[in-house]
Amino acid sequence: MTTLTVWKFATPEGAMQAEKTLLALQKQDLIKVVDAAVVSWPSDKKKPTTKELNNLTGMGALSGTFWGMLFGLIFFIPLIGAAIGAATGALAGSLTDVGIDDEFINDVRSEVTPGTSALFLMSSDAVMDRVHEAFAGSHAQLIRTNLSNEEETKLREVFAD
Repeated sequence: MTTLTVWKFATPEGAMQAEKTLLALQKQDLIKVVDAAVVSWPSDKKKPTTKELNNLTGMGALSGTFWGMLFGLIFFIPLIGAAIGAATGALAGSLTDVGIDDEFINDVRSEVTPGTSALFLMSSDAVMDRVHEAFAGSHAQLIRTNLSNEEETKLREVFAD
């Protein structure tokens, strides 16, 4: 099963540093990265920058269109205003089936703010204790996932400080 998780980092560089960790974990077959993208938001910028992590992904990776649409809904559409609200409503509706609903969008929008960064990760087959060890000290905070409540609770317990 593929899982979408969103991890917040307390610095604009934190999510990009996690890319190196993910690459090492993937080479060791400790996680399968289906797709990933990073949002970095320096404190002095009005909006974040986004980057798809092409060097981590393989067959079955999502298109840049998916990430562009998702990041547009989370970070850029609110800045544009209500003029295109109806059009974006249809786009957002298509993401609900994969666990990306208004609550997901609002949670990420409220957590990823100037001075922070986030890693959006679609993965499977993670060896959780080894992944946790690799991210120890990175202060990654799980802010959203499409796992069931029970699965999310287990994931949060593994990454609890």
